[in-house]
Amino acid sequence: MSRALATAALLVAGLGWAAPADIRARVRALEESLDEEDYVGARAELERLKQGHEGNESVDFFAGRVAFGEGRYTDAVSALELAGVEDRPGSYLRLARDTLAITREHERAESEHFIFLYPKGKDAVLAPYALEALEAQRAALEKDLGHAPPGKVRVEVVNDAAELSRVSTLSQREIDQTGTIAICKFNKLMVTSPKAVLRGYDWLDTLAHEYTHLVVTQTGHNSVPIWLQEAMAKYLESRWRGPAGKALPPSSRALLAERVQKNDLIPFAKMHPSMAKLPTWKDAATAFAEVFFAAEYLHREHGMKSLRTIVETMGAGATDQQAVEKATGKSFPAFEKGWMAYLRSQPAPANKAPTTSERPILKGKNTPPDEGKKGREISFGEFDEVENPAARRWAHLGELFRERGRFPAAAEEYGKAHALVGSAYETISNKYALALMAVKRLDEAERVLLASLEAHPGFASTQVHLGRIYLSRGQWSEARSAYRSALAQDPFDPEIHLALLKSAQSLGDAPLADRARSASAVLTGLPADRLPELLARLPGPQSDPSDVAIPRGPAEPPHPPRPAPKKAPKAPEPTATERL
Repeated sequence: MSRALATAALLVAGLGWAAPADIRARVRALEESLDEEDYVGARAELERLKQGHEGNESVDFFAGRVAFGEGRYTDAVSALELAGVEDRPGSYLRLARDTLAITREHERAESEHFIFLYPKGKDAVLAPYALEALEAQRAALEKDLGHAPPGKVRVEVVNDAAELSRVSTLSQREIDQTGTIAICKFNKLMVTSPKAVLRGYDWLDTLAHEYTHLVVTQTGHNSVPIWLQEAMAKYLESRWRGPAGKALPPSSRALLAERVQKNDLIPFAKMHPSMAKLPTWKDAATAFAEVFFAAEYLHREHGMKSLRTIVETMGAGATDQQAVEKATGKSFPAFEKGWMAYLRSQPAPANKAPTTSERPILKGKNTPPDEGKKGREISFGEFDEVENPAARRWAHLGELFRERGRFPAAAEEYGKAHALVGSAYETISNKYALALMAVKRLDEAERVLLASLEAHPGFASTQVHLGRIYLSRGQWSEARSAYRSALAQDPFDPEIHLALLKSAQSLGDAPLADRARSASAVLTGLPADRLPELLARLPGPQSDPSDVAIPRGPAEPPHPPRPAPKKAPKAPEPTATERL
């Protein structure tokens, strides 16, 4: 018997009714609607079930679950207490109480189809960009997969991994091990603030990824297995900003190539029930890369309609194998054989970037010693990951010269290091580019940075340095594009928003200018009328684009510490989907 049917049977017994067929059907339909993240259907079934049975503990239990999925956490706590649910790790009552405590003081921003809730403070700068990306993803997926969730989807930002654990069904250990930063569950998206991750992360793609999970879950009635869920989400997460398939970093491709060579791939069965429960972050990264290419293979061979057919066919009751066979016109073993051949044919990236380069590093947990305490411009510890001893020595020497203002010598030494390792290390590429910028060799610096983006796409520091070059040339459109890309990883750097303000003003982009002005004031702690003082510090035709000093605003007070549960919570229902 399925979990849904077993729960339904117990609840019918708990109601103390004679359990007529229509009551059994309503309870079963209600439980299934909740499992499928269909809260419109669940609400309708609950209202029918309530008729004549108000005050019944079993009805209160369902009312609490529906209220929780609708974001009415106070009502959820009240109903679950009336139902006699225990307050223990993993229970719905504990989950509702913790979520209420964490989100009670959250600020709120809305668009046509989304509600964005975030902690007070600098997370306010996320709202307009998040809503814009989510609306774009919604439009793209409605076209691709034929479904858009009804009503407004809730998106909740949490301060850190500890809070993510408390509002989800993942343990702190699972989050730390795999670098999980967001979850789609309980009819909403839960995402960790970029401020909790050293050097940020691709938070806009992450939101799009989690929204894709919601669409697939609802369309497939929560019958799509993890490997296909993650295949769809990873492959389609870039749709908000363009074509599908643009979000797999070269480091993941390199890691996959290594695992293919060693014949050490992750079987689909081991991906269940969640990528976040794999033993290590390398296993999780490998699994994401594997399923990404499964979706890409389907798309290239059979078009976007094949992905839609798979989800809709599973929603109608087919298995994953039956759905793939219908979408491809081939047997499932034939699909697996073709996919594996496609997987093995993928070339490894030309520049072998470190496999750790795109891994989110959560502050306070697996942060390397002294990491994050130095500024973007001067740092020696960043070269520890450079495996080539000679390149590491040249880079150290280049940094010594650059720190002492001897920029021609710094450019020469960094050039030697870069010649040995190419674009494999974004740290060497960026420091070399800064030295070149200091001696006005902007064209060379631009070439170094653009090559670095091939190996490390979207990396915030690279985009910022590239943006400085464009500002110094008056290339406003290019500057806007570079700083928008930087913001998609590091939204709390005030230089990014000030540069967007300067670019937007020069381009006559009033909406972006207003957005950037507001964010700049939040992040610098200065009123809007004093921002021109900081705009003057940005690169211009006669300035040094390698030397920009923008003060950050006062540090936010730490959010109150909240004790973690003594025991890892057990999932009330196995429907979590996560993103690395």
